[in-house]
Formats: sequence, C-alpha cells, structure tokens
Amino acid sequence: MDVQQLFRILKKEAECPLCLETVKNPKTLPCLHSFCLECLDKLANFERRQLQTSIKCPVCQASFPIPNTDTFANLPSSFHLNRLVDVLALNDNTVQVQKCNSCDENNSAASYCFVCQSFMCESCLQSHQRLKATRDHRHVLINKLQAQDVQDLIERPVKCSEQYHEDQALEFYCEDCKVLICLKCSIVSHNRHLVTDTHKAAREQKMQMTEALAKLKAKILVYENEIKKQTELKDKNVTDIMNAEKKMTDSVVEWIRDLREHEKKMKQKFREIYEAEQKQHETRLENLELITTQLKSCVERGQGVLKRNISAEILQTNHTILQRCNELINARKSDRYKSPYLKYFVKEKFDTYGQILVNKTDSSMCLAEFDDREVGGESNVVVVTRDSEGLQCYQLDDQIKVDILTSEGDHLKTELKDSKDGKYTVTYTPQCVGQHSVEIGVNGQPLTGSPFLVQIRQQHYQFAFQFGSEGWRAREFAWISDIAVSNRTGMIAVADVGNKGIQLFSSDGKFERQVNLDGIAYSVAFTDCGDLLTLVSGNKKKLCLFSEEGQFIRHINDMHLKKPQHLSIASDGRLIITDKASNKVKVLSPDGNAQLVSMTAPNSDKYPDCAVYHQNKFYVSYPWDHCNKVFDKTGVYLFEIGCEGSSDGQFNYPLGLVIDKYNRLIVCDADNRRLQLFTLGGKFLRMLQGEYFHENRPRLSFSRCSSLHYWAGIHMNLVAIQHTLCYSAFRKSANYKC
Repeated sequence: MDVQQLFRILKKEAECPLCLETVKNPKTLPCLHSFCLECLDKLANFERRQLQTSIKCPVCQASFPIPNTDTFANLPSSFHLNRLVDVLALNDNTVQVQKCNSCDENNSAASYCFVCQSFMCESCLQSHQRLKATRDHRHVLINKLQAQDVQDLIERPVKCSEQYHEDQALEFYCEDCKVLICLKCSIVSHNRHLVTDTHKAAREQKMQMTEALAKLKAKILVYENEIKKQTELKDKNVTDIMNAEKKMTDSVVEWIRDLREHEKKMKQKFREIYEAEQKQHETRLENLELITTQLKSCVERGQGVLKRNISAEILQTNHTILQRCNELINARKSDRYKSPYLKYFVKEKFDTYGQILVNKTDSSMCLAEFDDREVGGESNVVVVTRDSEGLQCYQLDDQIKVDILTSEGDHLKTELKDSKDGKYTVTYTPQCVGQHSVEIGVNGQPLTGSPFLVQIRQQHYQFAFQFGSEGWRAREFAWISDIAVSNRTGMIAVADVGNKGIQLFSSDGKFERQVNLDGIAYSVAFTDCGDLLTLVSGNKKKLCLFSEEGQFIRHINDMHLKKPQHLSIASDGRLIITDKASNKVKVLSPDGNAQLVSMTAPNSDKYPDCAVYHQNKFYVSYPWDHCNKVFDKTGVYLFEIGCEGSSDGQFNYPLGLVIDKYNRLIVCDADNRRLQLFTLGGKFLRMLQGEYFHENRPRLSFSRCSSLHYWAGIHMNLVAIQHTLCYSAFRKSANYKC
C-alpha cells in the first residue's frame, strides 16, 4: 500500500465524530467511542443549558451523566488514537513535529531508531551511525517513511511518562494497581506489588477479552437474527397492507358494480311502474272525457229543442231526451284512479362498508376449543385469540364470527360471550345428532382448520337407584299420584293418595319428614323459593301452600277451577292446572286470583292429564287420546305428538311429561311401561325401558336444577297388581359412546 494512502486511512480513523478534525486530547466514553475533550465539554455545556443532566454519545446514542466537574478530563485517554496522532504528525508540516529523544537541544526529530526506540535529530543520527555499537541499528528517515515503517512506528514500545523514567519502556504490569510500569517504577513505586511481564499479563487479559468478545459476537448473531425477523415482519406488514388495500378497492369496485346493477334494475322497475300508472290514468281520462262529451251533447240537443220552442218537436222528443238525461244522470260514476303511494324504501341503511383493523391478533395463531357435544344440550365453542408469538391476547376491536351448520345445512342460533381476556365463548344447542360444520373466523380470516367438523351424539341414561316399599307408614307408599323436586334444594316431594299425605326425601332418597294434610294430595309442585304447593282433595279440591319444612302457609284462590287434576309451575311463577271437569288447561297468576290463559284441544272431548310450559309453548298429555298436544303461549293449538300404539313415537295412555335442560320432551308412556324422548318439535329420539318399571305404570317428574337425574315414580292400581311399590331414578350414563 502507498504510504500516503495509508496516512489518509489513518487520518480518517483518527477523526473526531463531532468536529470531523483529527482528534485532540482524545477521551473515551464508557461506550468505547472517542472524541476530543473540548468537543465533549461543549456538548455537555449545550445539554446543561437545555436543563439536561446527561449527554448521548453522538455515535451510538448511549446516555451518560455529565460530571460534576463540568469536564470529561477524567475519562480515560485513547492509547490507539494518541499513537495515531503522533504518527500522523510526522506527515503533517503544519503541526509541531516529534522532538529528539537523544539530546537536550530540543531539535526536531529526523529519524527513528527501532533498536534504541527513540527519535533522533540530524546530528544525533550522524553520531549514531559513527558509533560501531549502533551503526547497524535499524533506523528510518521521517521524510522517507514507507508503509511498513509507519505500521512499525504505530506498534513501537511505549515509554514511561514518569519524570526521569522517560527513557524506560513500559515492560511490566502491576497487578495491584492495574497499570503499566517500567523497570525503575517497579523498584521505586511498586517494589512490594505483584508485578508481571507485560506480554504475560496481556496474554491473560487477551483471553478474557476474547471470551467476552465471543459472547458479544453470539449476541450480535441473536440481534442480527432478530433484525432479519423484524425485517421479514416489516415486509409482511407492507404486503398485508397492500393486500388489505387491494381487497378494499376490489370490494368497493364490486359494491359499485352491484349498486349500478341495482340502480339499473330499479330504474327499469320505475319505468314499468310509470308506464302502467300512466296507462291507468289515461284510461280514466278517456272515460271521463267521453262521458263529458256525451253530457255536453245531450245538453246541447235539449237546449236546441227548448230554444226553437216548437210544441210538436217538444212533445215528440221530450220522452227521448228525458230518458237520455236519466241515463246520463244515473250512470255510475267511474272511480277516480289513485296511484298507490310510491317511495324508494331502504330496508337497511347501507352499512356494509368495511373497516380497517389494526391490532396484535394474528388470525393464523388463534385456536378453537370444543366441549362435550350432545343433542339438545347446551354446548360451547371457545375461541382463543393469540398474537404472532402464540400468546393469548385481547383486542377490543377483534371481530369473532362463528357459524354452525347442521348436516342439512341449517344454521344454528349462537350466542357470543366476550370474557375480555382473549377468550370468546360461543354457546349453541344442537337439535339433532350427526355431523355439524363449525366455521370460525377472526377479523375476516378463517381459523386454521376451519370449518371444523363436529359430531353431535345422543345422550343416554341408565338406572341409578330406587327407594321405598309398599305400606302405609313413613318411607312406604300406597298409591303415588305425583312427584316434585325442588330446584333450590333438590328435595323430593311424593304425593301419596293412599297415605293421604306428602313425604319429603333428600335428593339421594333419604326420608326427611311427612306433611300431613286435611285431605288427599293429588298433585304437588315446588315454587322457586322452595315452598310446596299441593292440590288437596277433601270436600272440594283446593290449592294449599306449605313451607319446605311442612308448615301450612295459606290457601291459593281456586275459584277458576272446577275439578283440578294436575298442577305445575312455570319459570315465571304462573300456575298451570289441568281441569278434568272442563277438559281445559288453565293458567293462573302466581297468586291464583286471575285466569290468564285457558286452552282446550280441538275435536277432543277427553280431559288433559299433565301440562308444562317451555319456550313459549304449552305441552299437554292427553292419556285417553294417546297423544301429547302442543299450544302456543296464548293457548292456540299448534300440533300433536304421537298416536295410539306401541311402536317408537306411539303411546298407550301417556301420563306425566317434562322438558329437560337439554330441551328434550320426555313422556311417561304408562301402559307401554317406558319413557320416550322427543325433540320439542315432536321428532322421536329414543326410549328408556327395562326392569326398573317392574311391570308398573310410571309417573314422571323432573328437577331442572339437576343435570344428572330424572325422577320416575310408580303409579299403580293395587287391586289389579300386587307388587312392591318403589321410587326410581334415572341419571345420565357416564360411559356413553361418542
């Protein structure tokens, strides 16, 4: 390399980043960047005037406090820059050159001896060359430096700066003081310190520095990889924005095209309406003008006769003119045609404009979780929104859409609940078994794997336990007429016609107490607050209210009832009572004072047995018609479920019925000795039968507070069948197959 080119490189390396001149008195900040001391102090003064207490490195922007002394003179000097400045001065005639180290004349140095490690003036160089001991030393003339000479000068040994030691090289390192020292210093100032050879100490510290730098290099790789990923994300962001903008443009173009097409169709429709309406008006006008012409013509003819006043003409034309006048006067006046009121009706304001979502949710990283899925049961889909790192996140403007389709392509009603933590619970109720499709989208993008295929399975129930026996004492039954279960406590109330009372049991069948009545209990139900409402027959059937502890509270006004058969209580507290005398189902206010609804089945003279209310419909069992009938909330008959027979969906004397929490209608098919399950629309699902009915006729009741149990009591005729009476329960099977 040319020596001048080398000097240019070295000068650039020795340039202060602040003043862009060769650095003067270089000081190094803790971030390892060096500047002129004067430049650093000017920067500190400027920041102090801005009420700042720190400065930022102009190169790397690292922040450092401004010293209390208002100067950075205590910062360490840069060894390398100081050496560069010295070497650069040898090539710069405008600065003070190096002085001779060999004499006291303070002459400018003309050469440098690499053996003696000193600069020499002209006279000293001549003497140096005359001496036999030094004439062979390697020396270079400063005005004839070569590139290698410059490099060697930069790497020349360092001389001690202590007074009287200037001729000594710094060959030792004090481990205690952490400084370079010469031989004289080791004797004078560091004689009791741990002193090491400079090369040995440098070798050890070089290993430490190499290890530290290796760690930094590894971290550099991490950050470079992070820069690469960040760059990829930046590029992806540009692509996403461009794609989103294109989608927006395409959508607007499509909307405009659709609107133009709509405008074209509407204009054509307006033209058709215009032509049709104008034709109607023209027809009416033509008719009116014709009639007017006829009227004027008749008037003109008559006035002519009168004007001429010829008796013979009057007598001859009078009859004809009067007849014509009467025809025209009595002629039916054509209706005035009024065009229908016309307006352009916008069904829904055009609010389908898209919107821009800027958030952290990454649709491709979002998840969907599914719980148990059984027909008629409330099922859930949980959508979890996550960011690009796969971490759960919540964004207020996230758009979650879940569409659930049955195997027939019908859409199920869904309800979305936002937990405000990145989880969205979508609730739905499948009404049929089979494969359903669940389409899930987040911010307009489908989830990975969407649409999901979900299998809806059928629920199964198995026998759980039974309790009770035939008899007339507590815990025994003579003739069970009705059963009720408290939604609040799970208490079971059994109305026993034979024992003329009501027995109360815990939810597991343990006897609690008996409620004695002044009459026979035919039907029983629990209110929402846990009180017991019973239909008691004495001289006259009446409604009585008891506490769950069996204490009488009051009578319920039953003036609307003639011969009540069975009672149930709707979720809003209304009393639903079947009346055997009138063959009607009557709905009373919670206090019984007002009759709200009365319904009877068309084309039937049979009385209803049991009625329940669910989802704005009344479901009523008609044992003698061998079917169940459904009415709307106002009492209007809708349809019936089942007919006489023993096949699936057919009945032989259906008694009790309930609707479970899975929205399935369960009917007690008494003489077929089984329970049958239907959808609310009347579609047969399955049946439940077996040895637990013991050839007896079951009677059914249900606790809506329990998700596991169905209660079936035995309603039997002691004269016809002599069997042990029992109380049976059925619960959902825990080992059903998907």
